[in-house]
Amino acid sequence: MPPGALACKPDCPALGRAPFDRPLFRRSPMPKSPAPTPVTPPAPGDRIAKVLARSGVASRRAAEAMIAEGRVSVNGKTIDSPALNVGPRDKVTVDGKPLAKPEPIRVWIYNKPLGLVTSDRDEKGRATVFDALPEGMPRVMSIGRLDLNSEGLLLLTNDGGLKRRLELPSTGWLRKYRVRVNGTPTEAMVEPLRKGITLDGERFQPMMVTIDKQQGANAWLTVGIREGKNREIRRAMDAVGLAVNRLIRTAYGPFQLGNLASGAIEELRPRTLRDQLGLKVDEVAEGRAAPLPQGETAAPRAAAVKGPGKPAGKATTDRAQPGKTPGGKPASGKLPPRASAAPDDKPGRKSWGAKSHGGGRAAADGTPAKPKSWGSKSARSTATVPRKPGTPR
Repeated sequence: MPPGALACKPDCPALGRAPFDRPLFRRSPMPKSPAPTPVTPPAPGDRIAKVLARSGVASRRAAEAMIAEGRVSVNGKTIDSPALNVGPRDKVTVDGKPLAKPEPIRVWIYNKPLGLVTSDRDEKGRATVFDALPEGMPRVMSIGRLDLNSEGLLLLTNDGGLKRRLELPSTGWLRKYRVRVNGTPTEAMVEPLRKGITLDGERFQPMMVTIDKQQGANAWLTVGIREGKNREIRRAMDAVGLAVNRLIRTAYGPFQLGNLASGAIEELRPRTLRDQLGLKVDEVAEGRAAPLPQGETAAPRAAAVKGPGKPAGKATTDRAQPGKTPGGKPASGKLPPRASAAPDDKPGRKSWGAKSHGGGRAAADGTPAKPKSWGSKSARSTATVPRKPGTPR
């Protein structure tokens, strides 16, 4: 009987035998699917290069080079690959010295002036942003870039992971610029920029463009972008016939340039980092922002743009005055008069000035006279002024 033939009973009608009841050969059972391979959970901790960068040893790329050179050891064993996670219980040494504790994440706002390159080093020997920072600053890196002829807000941080996260377009952060162009822009000219354009095969996402003011042969625009490609605004404006001759970044996501003077730097408070960046309490420093290094002072706060916009008010410093105790009260114990400006660069109340109540504070004969509006409803509380008995309120 040939292979695969069916067995029949002897009384099948066609062959004089019974109908078949089962095949001669049985099928082999289906092979069982292999058991799923258990997924190995990632080792706890962070990559060794990230830990080295957080400790201020070097950047991640430089840390990987140090590992390849055999300068890093973990728990007494020299490692030659950065593909290793370390936790808080691991003992890491660099060149035989124990690794310092990770530094808390810190972020600074820097008002970059013209003529500085946003790079660690420049092959042409030009001055860099990091050359202009105050002495004693920790090792920092820039979040994003501003080219040589651009100015304004530049975020600096000491954490490489935060730098990469904030540079991603997926964050969706809006970056605002004040742009001065040569020409007379119209709504029809900038409309293609609002819809998005393609230049040399590169697609530019829609921009937010507002025409603010025309000043002679130039005009001021406000531009908002979310990607930040290389020279994106300059190339886009040139495509619609407008030449950019000044570009100032005024905002990067929730962080604003404000009235920070050109070349000045200011550290963000830890609470701001937790609220705006979602950082954990143990990732940032405690308390207020650290002061500038010893012997360094911040540049005076003034208007950073000579163009349309609100003028900046004068800043004040909280310095001790002669004849006063450290708490700010005079030696006589009397309360000092209210000033027209408050410490910590906070503008004072305008109603406390000499001209806000209808005249000066001296009568015609030279005797002191209070302003016309000094009554029970004025800015000064009546609780500090004794009232003679029997006089009406």
